[in-house]
Amino acid sequence: MAYKSLAECVSDLEKHGHLIRIKEEVDPYLEMAAIHLRVYENKGPAILFEKVKGSPFPAVSNLFGTLERSKFIFRDTLPKVQQLVSLRNDPIKALKNPFKYAGSAMSALSALPLKTPSAKSKFLKTSISQLPQIVNWPMDGGPFVTMPQVYTEDVEKPGVLNANLGMYRIQLGGNDYIQDQEIGLHYQIHRGIGVHQSKANALGQPLKVSIFVGGPPSHPLAAVMPLPEGLSEMTFAGALGDRRFRYFYDDEGFCISADAEFIITGTVYPNENKPEGPFGDHLGYYSLTHPFPLMKVHNVYHKKDAIWSFTVVGRPPQEDTSFGALIHEITGSAIPQEIHGLKEVHAVDAAGVHPLLFAIGSERYTPYLKVRRPQEILTIANHILGKNQLSLAKYLFIAAKEDDQHLSTHHIEAFLTHILERIDLTRDIHFYTNTTIDTLDYSGDGLNSGSKVVIAAAGDKQRELWNEIPAGLKLSDGFYQPKIAIPGVLVLESNKYLNPEKTAAEIALLNMALMNQDLSGLPLIILADDAAFTAATIDNLVWVAFTRSNPAADIYGINDFTINKHWGCKGSLIIDARKKPHHAPELIKDEAVEKKLDVLAQKGGSLHGII
Repeated sequence: MAYKSLAECVSDLEKHGHLIRIKEEVDPYLEMAAIHLRVYENKGPAILFEKVKGSPFPAVSNLFGTLERSKFIFRDTLPKVQQLVSLRNDPIKALKNPFKYAGSAMSALSALPLKTPSAKSKFLKTSISQLPQIVNWPMDGGPFVTMPQVYTEDVEKPGVLNANLGMYRIQLGGNDYIQDQEIGLHYQIHRGIGVHQSKANALGQPLKVSIFVGGPPSHPLAAVMPLPEGLSEMTFAGALGDRRFRYFYDDEGFCISADAEFIITGTVYPNENKPEGPFGDHLGYYSLTHPFPLMKVHNVYHKKDAIWSFTVVGRPPQEDTSFGALIHEITGSAIPQEIHGLKEVHAVDAAGVHPLLFAIGSERYTPYLKVRRPQEILTIANHILGKNQLSLAKYLFIAAKEDDQHLSTHHIEAFLTHILERIDLTRDIHFYTNTTIDTLDYSGDGLNSGSKVVIAAAGDKQRELWNEIPAGLKLSDGFYQPKIAIPGVLVLESNKYLNPEKTAAEIALLNMALMNQDLSGLPLIILADDAAFTAATIDNLVWVAFTRSNPAADIYGINDFTINKHWGCKGSLIIDARKKPHHAPELIKDEAVEKKLDVLAQKGGSLHGII
């Protein structure tokens, strides 16, 4: 379907039973987000909020709430776009089979952005305070735009084909922002907008920013796609939506998406920041208040019957999980094609994406030796940690494809089992210290800073993993409630974390208690505040273990040692995944708001039969 607008997409979804309407007036403070979360949890449809308290504009969410619905939206273009992405990563295909790929070339040509000055007449003006002031979580610093497309141009190479379109959150009010005049622009490291702002700063110029909301669903997806170098987000949006990205420039020189529902234009001046946040984010915690670029608002445009588009982020899985699944459908093996020897890489959504990566690579360095060990996959790991957003990973587990041709990075328990069966804990753990991690991850020692670890495994099985706690297991004081989470992984509940010195003393006692006991089938021990919760599901396990630990600071080992700067252990590996004082608070729903939703679920309510 070549949707011309968000309204066309909404209508199509409703026609095919993929959308419901909330006819009751709903408060944008917590209630809309709570409805969205409840509907998403029940694998429900997209949601159109007809009456948003305090705003004249309706709003829609959960458009991409399931992979099936996302594929329905792009049902006519997915194969073509998959071929286009594949061609971009391997142009030699077109030379070998020009007739097969002729359609892709035409698709790329027809996807080029189209300037449409006549579209100016379609837009009216409003103010920031008239937009739906949606607050997702109780501790959020104010209302945020959660489905924006933030457009900037390169001051050295202006024009739409050299522009960047990214999804960076926007704070509409609260904190120290002057209402209707200032908003907050939050973006993380390794983002295209950062390059544009750096160039503008160097010239002492303000950076012009246009924020698009809504439009054809291909536009927000293009804003989050990890596109190959040189492929414009606007061109990709045109190919995916089967409709060229239409744009014009307003009287002040700002680029306007002609198909967007709303456009906020403004300028970011060099070194002008204001506190932004807190904000409930996709790791399942709040990102805290920090100085981020201040955007001075020029104009707020909207179409006559505009629909505001939003989502809710929080502990995975959420709607952005489906975004990720759709991206995988489109890109397929794009990243492995760019790293020699890499077969598969997967950012584990249940662990908040960036904290945990799984990868599979070839191990062919010494095929003449009977015993295989990690060599080539360590080289591949270095490539992965130097690649775009993958460089923000904190834990990277990598296995050799030769050990199991059917191994998949998308099966969390099976992949961890494969690693734990083979890992040599004296040899296969490799740290990167004092480096960058995800902006949203507060497990490190400061904003954007922490450590990484590569855990590699190659070769034959070294051990059988245990499904039961060994009889007679003796723990030191302060450790209790042992639970088996998955084979080979023991979770211990421990006293509240106080400080590094106290922890070192606790681990020393645990080491003395365990070093002479047989734990050969339990190569990994997780320390947690709540052992039962952590061990209850595989999603809980990876969320707790990898979002609440900083590898260099929180990894220990039974009978550990350091030789030639290499750390290892002769007994079990320990990850201290207790909450630390410097960690951000986790996201907790407002119980009063949750109870109000029950009314909508009753017979006659808009959510009856949905939640």
